[in-house]
Amino acid sequence: MREQMDNVDFEKAALEEIQRRHDVMAHVYVFASACPKASPIIHLGATSCYVGDNADLICLRHAFELLAPKVARCIDRIASRARQYRDVVCLGRTHLQPAQPTTVGRRMCLWIQELLMDLENIEHARDHLIRFRGTKGAIGTQASFLDLFDGDNDRVKRLDEFVAAKAGFSKLWRVTGQTYPRKLDTELVSVLSSLGATVHKICTDIRLLASFKEIEEPFESDQVCALPLSSHLIHPRSNPHR
Repeated sequence: MREQMDNVDFEKAALEEIQRRHDVMAHVYVFASACPKASPIIHLGATSCYVGDNADLICLRHAFELLAPKVARCIDRIASRARQYRDVVCLGRTHLQPAQPTTVGRRMCLWIQELLMDLENIEHARDHLIRFRGTKGAIGTQASFLDLFDGDNDRVKRLDEFVAAKAGFSKLWRVTGQTYPRKLDTELVSVLSSLGATVHKICTDIRLLASFKEIEEPFESDQVCALPLSSHLIHPRSNPHR
């Protein structure tokens, strides 16, 4: 089985799926054909969500592992600019109307504060919310594995923890149904939507400040202004594009 682990015939699996109308079992049959001596024990005691849901959870955790340092790097870059421009005075506004003086650096600190909240949520989701479904059967019980281990609950528990550790998880969902709790998906979407709201605010602030000529993107020496051919009466402008 170990020798054939990376020998995946996707074309054959696609044909098997058409015939058997089941994605996971199609791959089980293809894997079994590659190592026929092991075919009796492949997928033994498991269920489709043991494969699909656990794989999804691995991908989700990996995605949040990628996202956290990117947000941290963004915070670091903005913090550097905030220190650089902490004494540069600009006009603060309420309802987009002139109000009181502030500084460019302080305005950037508002962005940093929200990104720090997002980073905390991302790290919490990565470290505490995303757990492994583990070795559980068709409806979330471990009856099939208890049968395999002659009712030895301790061995089933050790198997659950062993497989989770192999997948890089220290936390398991102790109770599941057929799938891992879909409540997790809504929690993760909430974290991502919160980050999206922060990014939208930052971009909107920059867009509005650019229209006031308070903050602008760099304009290269050979960059072309956005000037339509028929708009000779319109003042040349540099639209934000980065």
